[in-house]
Amino acid sequence: MKKFLVLISLLGLIAINCDSEEMTVESTKKIMNQYLDSEHSDVSMLADDAVFTHMATGDEHHGPDSVLQMLNYMYHTAFNAKAVTKNLIFAEGKAVLEADFVGTHIGEFAGIPATNKNVRVPICVVYDLENNQIKRARVYLEMPVLFKQLNEK
Repeated sequence: MKKFLVLISLLGLIAINCDSEEMTVESTKKIMNQYLDSEHSDVSMLADDAVFTHMATGDEHHGPDSVLQMLNYMYHTAFNAKAVTKNLIFAEGKAVLEADFVGTHIGEFAGIPATNKNVRVPICVVYDLENNQIKRARVYLEMPVLFKQLNEK
């Protein structure tokens, strides 16, 4: 009976592995480039249960629609901005973007009305990919730098 249970367990692991697609560096790079080249307007490569977390606040956005709303708010509503890439690192199912969030403050953000000030803020995003989709993103935006620039006279 013990051998039978071990065999069933192994078959279960094999079945699980057959369902998930191995991520290579090349497949990770292709998906990430498609996402980044769209300047945050195409979220078709996000998993249905994708989660983007703002590490400074703990705020989470679940699913492609919620992520797209957050990206539109940051890049087109609160700011007219883009991410200017400094470094982009790819691994098997992982990617890291180091960039500057560059733009103009054109709408309310964190209780601060539009200032029309230009900002340049360091940002780092760590992505986890599974089955050729972006599953998680951890966003590290240097909020003290952003608030300092918005509050400068």
